[in-house]
Amino acid sequence: MSRIFYDHLIVLEEMEVAIKDVVITPEEKEEIWKLIDEIVHQKMLITLINNLPNKHHDEFLGKFYQSPYDESLLDYLQERTEGDVFSIIKNEIDQIQKEIIQELVAMSTRKINECFKELRRSYLD
Repeated sequence: MSRIFYDHLIVLEEMEVAIKDVVITPEEKEEIWKLIDEIVHQKMLITLINNLPNKHHDEFLGKFYQSPYDESLLDYLQERTEGDVFSIIKNEIDQIQKEIIQELVAMSTRKINECFKELRRSYLD
């Protein structure tokens, strides 16, 4: 996905570790990172809009769609948002990462359980 103005604030190291436990092929890894990128972008944009007063929504979205990579959008949001936009972004990223890691752990557990079932069928039945 293209670069977004808040990308430099996003650190997903814990998610990288969780992904390594779940994916098998490079194609799976690429696909899951694309999905995560879409989820982060969608949830982040919703969070930022929800923290921005309604009267600024149209102007912000216009600026965003014109130049989604422009880091001055952080200044725009900081000036118009109640609260610290950097904390808002960090808190949302932390929450997104936590939720996705929980899903990845559940996927990993399901994969392990499927492997055990297959081994039982192959060797014990």
